Amino acid sequence: MKHLDFVPKAKTTRGSKIYMENNNILIDGVSSWWTACHGYNHPHIINSMNKQLQEMPHIMFGGFTHAPVERLASRLVKLFNNKYEHIFFVDSGSVAVEVAMKMSIQYWINKGDKNKKRFLCFNNSYHGDTLGAMSVCDPEDSMHNIFSGYLPKQINVDIPDNDLLKNKFKDIIIKNKQNIAAIILEPLVQCAGGFKFHSIETLQFISKIAKDNDILFILDEIATGFGRTGNMFASLDKSVDSDIICLGKALTGGTVSLAATLASKKVYNEFYSDIEEKALMHGPTYMANPLACSAANASLDLFEKEDRLLQVKNIEKKLYDKLFECKHFSGVKDVRVKGAIGVVQVKKMHNLNWLRQEFVKRGVWIRPFLDVIYIMPPFIIKDDELDLLINSIIKVLPEWSKKLNEV
Repeated sequence: MKHLDFVPKAKTTRGSKIYMENNNILIDGVSSWWTACHGYNHPHIINSMNKQLQEMPHIMFGGFTHAPVERLASRLVKLFNNKYEHIFFVDSGSVAVEVAMKMSIQYWINKGDKNKKRFLCFNNSYHGDTLGAMSVCDPEDSMHNIFSGYLPKQINVDIPDNDLLKNKFKDIIIKNKQNIAAIILEPLVQCAGGFKFHSIETLQFISKIAKDNDILFILDEIATGFGRTGNMFASLDKSVDSDIICLGKALTGGTVSLAATLASKKVYNEFYSDIEEKALMHGPTYMANPLACSAANASLDLFEKEDRLLQVKNIEKKLYDKLFECKHFSGVKDVRVKGAIGVVQVKKMHNLNWLRQEFVKRGVWIRPFLDVIYIMPPFIIKDDELDLLINSIIKVLPEWSKKLNEV
């Protein structure tokens, strides 16, 4: 972009630190877009990848299988208590969503229903940057609204988190259920759409409505999965009955790109046929890449060996204890915390580039966008590093507020 004149140059990374070309060090508050849950360059992941690099960095997955993907698949199935026994590995989160959408539409086609081809999605949602995924993002306030005339028209609603919206949601479902292939939602936190939170009760309500009306339910856990919201996955709640899960981002611990679309047996069975037309025809070149799978397996090792969820709980406590001080600052609309996510929402964003540069000057990598200043640090972050992130926001916001009064 023309106005993007501030681009710091990174040299190396380690733990929660980004070492810059100018010899400065930044504490990372973003985990490289929420991927580096174990911090950067974790030796266990790097060693696993180095070993795989020597043996087989890549092999096409069409017609072959290999040990890293078989091990990863079996472990993911167990993580979800055998609820999703069938996994389609892809190379990015956006493609995982595309596959989930194709899977949903073809599920109904394979059952003989060609009318159910639309999706119900939610305002403030974000599911990716490819065309199908863009169509289920917020149609007005996302970065994709200029493409609205080119995208499939979906059904967009508010998150039904009160009685009025619940009744409205039910009415929309009843009116459109014969055309809805699936409902898609980021559970508990709509991340890139502005970090809007909703309760587990709201998630349970949506799940029940989908099931009662014979509509598939897709949970996009690409950003929320692997402990970020406090539990390993929001979709593990026993009262949440979903059909398809999308995973990505922290799947490989922030090393290389890998994502997955998990399907229940109910969905899979509609594709299990000798009729070729019933097969899911999708095959990315780098799907199930062995190097990426080795990283993902090493990442899962760390979740098993080290108490990452306890670390998330400790991060959450510190965010609760300190970040809410920002609520009293001029120009701040809300402060909210869930798991290892801390959010300061402002009434109106201004001087965005100034904010970003000011954080870098203070030795932290915090990247505000839309109307939010947020922290999603690596789970292994040290107390003093997390203090620096939080205190930087507390110190910068009053200066930012003064600039607001000057506007």
